[in-house]
Amino acid sequence: MDRTDLQRLSKDELIELVIQLQRPDKTSRTSSKPPSTDKKEKRENSRPGGAKPGHEPHNRRLADNPDEFRDHRPTHCELCGGSVSPDADMELIGEYDEIEIPPVKPYVVRHRRFACRCEHCGSQIKAPAPAVATATPFWTRIHALAIYLKGFHALSYERLRFMFRDAFGLIVKRGRAHEHVHPLPCGVQDRGR
Repeated sequence: MDRTDLQRLSKDELIELVIQLQRPDKTSRTSSKPPSTDKKEKRENSRPGGAKPGHEPHNRRLADNPDEFRDHRPTHCELCGGSVSPDADMELIGEYDEIEIPPVKPYVVRHRRFACRCEHCGSQIKAPAPAVATATPFWTRIHALAIYLKGFHALSYERLRFMFRDAFGLIVKRGRAHEHVHPLPCGVQDRGR
């Protein structure tokens, strides 16, 4: 507020302003403010807070090999509103990483077994059954993850089942000899299982 602003004030407004300026600052001793809000007295030889000169900032290190680049270029001047040419020389002034875990979904290989008739004798010829036809359909990474979560993180069977359903869209069912895991079709939710 400068001199001209003060000259525009009415007499009552000026009186109120002077009274406000004469009131002492509220502290924890003169009001219900907590002591942590009190201003600290400046001590002699006190050093300013914050990082000391020459101290390296603690910023997250940028990834060595980002998966994608998104460039943000100015399109117009903020002062005059003029448009910026796409060919204008640009200077890189900042880089920031946005980090996310990609969607994890099961990789399903459907083994299809065919049969045909022999052209020479007419008998039916069947392709040999793949190993998955008589064994568990779950490959080593699924087994390793289940063992890791159950053994090292002590997940109960129920929690393990929900984790596979929610994180990977897999339905885990307990079988006699081993557990069965089935992928959920896209968009299908398993309710109440």
